Amino acid sequence: MLKLGFSNPLCQNRGFVDLSTNRGFGGIFSRQMAWNLERCNLGLKLKAGVVLPATETHVEEAIGAIKSGKVIAVPTDTLYGFACDACSKEAVHRIYEIKGRKQTSPLAICVADVSDIERFAVIDNLPHGLLDSLLPGPVTVVLKRGECSILEKSLNPGLDSIGVRVPDSNFIRIIARGSGSALALTSANLSGQPSSINIKDFENLWQHCAYVYDGGFTSFWACGINGHRPPH
Repeated sequence: MLKLGFSNPLCQNRGFVDLSTNRGFGGIFSRQMAWNLERCNLGLKLKAGVVLPATETHVEEAIGAIKSGKVIAVPTDTLYGFACDACSKEAVHRIYEIKGRKQTSPLAICVADVSDIERFAVIDNLPHGLLDSLLPGPVTVVLKRGECSILEKSLNPGLDSIGVRVPDSNFIRIIARGSGSALALTSANLSGQPSSINIKDFENLWQHCAYVYDGGFTSFWACGINGHRPPH
């Protein structure tokens, strides 16, 4: 039986669909200055070379950072997240350090397209078209990792499953596609603290990222106007 872990996926930072069991459904300076002026109403203290707009103009910097084992902060279709190469032991460890998160707490991965998932998880036991019906979207699909997965072994050690995302957000998907890998992805905040819906929410952590990409308020803001944001 297929289990959906959300009541309204547009108003949740992460919906879960567990398919891991066999039960049921087995850079131009002037442009940057112009952008800075556009964002001044947010009261941002722009740090040169760190904060950039989340536009295709700056995708190459992000891809280069991921390939170099760095951590970046990016907007998704739900919240802001920290992302790195899921196949890099050092990068994955760095994300845990930044968040102050226990190594036993699992990370999800983000891929560019549904067709990429089979490189990292087992999908041959799923009904045809099922993943395409769920993704892209604000859903984390839990799948068996499988022996053939190319993910870094230190990612979620001891678990034979992996949470997989294909966000409904072109920016992060272009980065994932250009990196040629999967991105380890987790919310941009200290562990146990409220999740971030704009870059100002995690300003104290900017210094730990190669780049922080500003996409304004995420879609979660529209659903969380009462100011409530879940910790993660």
